[in-house]
Amino acid sequence: MNSQTKIVSLTTLTKKLKQHRKDGKKIAFTNGCFDILHFGHISYLERAKKRNRILVVGLNSDSSIKKIKGPPRPILSQKERAHILAALAAVDYVTIFNDSTPYRLIKTIQPDILIKGADWGDKEVVGSDIVEKNDGRVELIPYIKNFSTTNIIQRIIEKSLVCAK
Repeated sequence: MNSQTKIVSLTTLTKKLKQHRKDGKKIAFTNGCFDILHFGHISYLERAKKRNRILVVGLNSDSSIKKIKGPPRPILSQKERAHILAALAAVDYVTIFNDSTPYRLIKTIQPDILIKGADWGDKEVVGSDIVEKNDGRVELIPYIKNFSTTNIIQRIIEKSLVCAK
């Protein structure tokens, strides 16, 4: 499957997931901004993808990121971010959503496994009520310290200031 065919609308995704379920696959879901793809993201997505799972990534739209993170984010457009994610072997589908949380998306696709970073810790994971009601589960994947888009942006700024001197 090439990356173009992995980026799908919610309607198309729902149809594809129905067939995967008939084939005995488990549907795993995660979401995020994935603004500047980095080692932490790759590690996270590879851990989320396990045998017999279809991994769906809900990608925050540009307008959603602006609401959550404020300007000047996102750095990369939703189209660019979607294509980068779709090119990864661990990712089966990418679908873009506009809400500030993926709750409605989770409610529509009804994943078997909801995946978030362990940095969520004791916070309620959005959509966990939907997944657990259907005998699914939430998985928390260990967070790799110092690998976040915010940290990377800060390092770029610091290095550019050193170079400018």
